[in-house]
Amino acid sequence: MRNQRVISDLLNAALRAAADFAIVHIAMVAALVIVAIQAPSASEEAIRGVLAGLRGYYVGTFLPISFLLPVLYSAAGLYSIRRSYSLATRLRRAALCSGAGGAGLLVAAFMPLSRVDGRTITVIAVFTFLVMAGTVGVRWLKHHFFVQDIRSVPPEALAGDRVLVVGGAGYIGSILVRKLLKQGHRVRVLDSLVYGDSAIADVRKHPRLEFLKGDCRNIKDVVAAMAGARVVVDLAAIVGDPACDQDHKTAREINYAATRMMIEIAKGRRVERFIFASSCSVYGASQEVMDEESEVRPISLYADTKVDSEHELLNAATREFHPVVLRFATIFGLSPRPRFDLVVNLLTAKAIQEGVVTIYNGEQWRPFLHVADAAEAILRTVQAPTDVVGGQIYNVGDSSLNHTLTDVADAIVGFFPRTKVEHVENSDRRTYRVSFDKIRRDLGFSCTKTLRDGIAEIRDAFASGRIRDYRNPLYSNVQFLKKHGSPEQKDVVGAQVMAALAQKA
Repeated sequence: MRNQRVISDLLNAALRAAADFAIVHIAMVAALVIVAIQAPSASEEAIRGVLAGLRGYYVGTFLPISFLLPVLYSAAGLYSIRRSYSLATRLRRAALCSGAGGAGLLVAAFMPLSRVDGRTITVIAVFTFLVMAGTVGVRWLKHHFFVQDIRSVPPEALAGDRVLVVGGAGYIGSILVRKLLKQGHRVRVLDSLVYGDSAIADVRKHPRLEFLKGDCRNIKDVVAAMAGARVVVDLAAIVGDPACDQDHKTAREINYAATRMMIEIAKGRRVERFIFASSCSVYGASQEVMDEESEVRPISLYADTKVDSEHELLNAATREFHPVVLRFATIFGLSPRPRFDLVVNLLTAKAIQEGVVTIYNGEQWRPFLHVADAAEAILRTVQAPTDVVGGQIYNVGDSSLNHTLTDVADAIVGFFPRTKVEHVENSDRRTYRVSFDKIRRDLGFSCTKTLRDGIAEIRDAFASGRIRDYRNPLYSNVQFLKKHGSPEQKDVVGAQVMAALAQKA
């Protein structure tokens, strides 16, 4: 596998160099043709002399010197650009590097000339423009027409790829597992079933699904689960600020220490891609629109563990190990494992059963994301080419779903007009809006479900009797942990490992 990857990388590099070589020669020929066309009217003999001079320059001077191109482009850094960079970054750097390399080629090519006249300046200007435009254009075309369409991958081409979903019986995981199976993947789930197995009970016997009951903090469980996996999706976590505040020790073990351990095991098991579920809450409070380059300012234990895990993952990247960080917006909507400790779901349920919703600091902004769209984003990240997503951070959501909490209340009242809305101010001033341009550009991802869609499906779930009482502790991470306590770490060695890894590196 490693030898095949090396051969593939060398072949890709050779093809890129060949394309760049062709672009340079096309650019020079075009520049010389333009100069010839612009030559002043003269005798046929004079025109023949101009053409002969240009042809002689191209064959006798430029052509031999052009074989320096790979050296000049390499020195300019064109072939050291990581393909895991965003498209905009790659195109920008390609323009700069090709411009610098082309300039070096021009210097070498025009050194034999004793003077530089208007004709020479025209050649230089046209050549430089065409080289930069061609180099950038070819890479843009490759990205959009040869790499980008990940949705066209046939299921049979993916059937040999085992995907491990850690936390696959949870809120997002139970939807993701179904999507992966539908796409033809072999799927393995590692889950401790803290909240039971009802969310995946109907797919447990699927021929391409393997279920392992185990703890992500237990070395033996994780080693067994990662055997033969090409991709790992880490959804295991104590999710949300209130739930983490119930037990700081357990939250830090599961959300951070276990991630550190899984990274090392994944690299030892030769897992190629590690997809980590993070959160847009890492941005804290800001009046700006935050993107993946924005400074993170975690203001809760939950967000702090996500930032620490992101740091560990991205620092662990190698040529063989490709981490991807997905920062999810605030999730809502129904899944096979319903949750009513999420703001949209909770307020909708309160409107249905109590007729009153309370909005704290209604002008605060939040980005929202339906749980099915969250699972779709993970699926696309699993199927995307490594050179697109490897080493990347993506905000997952849609700019159209940046809403204030008052917007949420208004949407709910639109369904339940008799709902009383109480506005309360408190000391929690968290607010943030998020840009999702990068994931739309790289993966073609945009949300398919709106707040109204999520509210409607919760309304229908109550109407059909699927949900009877949103206050059931099973539907709330924090209420469940209050009632049943934190999940115990039963393995002695695992407990010692977690204690050591829970400290920041």
